[in-house]
Amino acid sequence: MEFLSESIIEYCENHSEKEPEYLAKLNRETHQKVLQPRMLSGHYQGRLLSLISKLVNPQNILEIGTYTGYSALCLAEGLQTNGKLHTIDINEELFDFQQKYFQESEFKDQIIQHLGDATKIIPRLDLKFDLVFIDADKPNYPKYFEIIIDKMNPGGLILSDNVLWSGKVLEEVKRNDLSTEALLKYNKMLAEDDRIETVILPLRDGLTLSRLKNQ
Repeated sequence: MEFLSESIIEYCENHSEKEPEYLAKLNRETHQKVLQPRMLSGHYQGRLLSLISKLVNPQNILEIGTYTGYSALCLAEGLQTNGKLHTIDINEELFDFQQKYFQESEFKDQIIQHLGDATKIIPRLDLKFDLVFIDADKPNYPKYFEIIIDKMNPGGLILSDNVLWSGKVLEEVKRNDLSTEALLKYNKMLAEDDRIETVILPLRDGLTLSRLKNQ
């Protein structure tokens, strides 16, 4: 999942902003109690998400894929005073875990949890978004983009996680590997869509920044 050496990543973390203690606690509990803890954004990527959100200073954020809530809390750090973050996840078993940490945070009144299929929930949200973070099931990435692109404000930013997929985007696609096929399609879509400007960062498993051009 990492494209840089462990020592380089450790150096970067040690010379970057420290994660708040309650996020460190969330990080630890995720690794102790939840399956696939590597899905967590973690300290380094989390501080990047926080900084990007602070630069955007969004009124409305959409997150597709909550997991245990770490990335949502990082993104919430950049919200405007009366801003809202809508986060969607289909796994009801993690809902209470997420809610516990949301309620302990200063953003408890700004984070709105949605449980269910994001492709059905997003069209019902009568909002325009300044910042979107996609970190959910890979086969639906192209569909998520098609749904959210018309819900973005000019200059809005779409962040897409796991776009390098442990390097599988450079390998011959194995039979029935729907995730890799979808990510190859998605990366091509973003690179060729003239409504946005896109750059892929080789951070962890690949993070894409796509900015909606001012019309």
